[in-house]
Amino acid sequence: MDFSLITYRLGEQIRQRRLNRGLTQAKLASLAGITRQKVIAIERGDLSVGMSAYARVLGAMDCEFALVPAAMPTLEEIQGVFD
Repeated sequence: MDFSLITYRLGEQIRQRRLNRGLTQAKLASLAGITRQKVIAIERGDLSVGMSAYARVLGAMDCEFALVPAAMPTLEEIQGVFD
């Protein structure tokens, strides 16, 4: 599986968790001790973001990483490949 898809999915899950908890990007950034721009990059699945930033955000939301088997990409996730 393509590693960029993994970070994209992780970013989407973090964004959904943030929204479900009623947090703004700025509030999550403050709780995690990082910048709002870093939260935006994480939610986009930016490959340049370090693991410590992901860990800070997850910790701020009382979450952790879990390894699960990868699912096939959805049509939405691969749409840009054929454009």
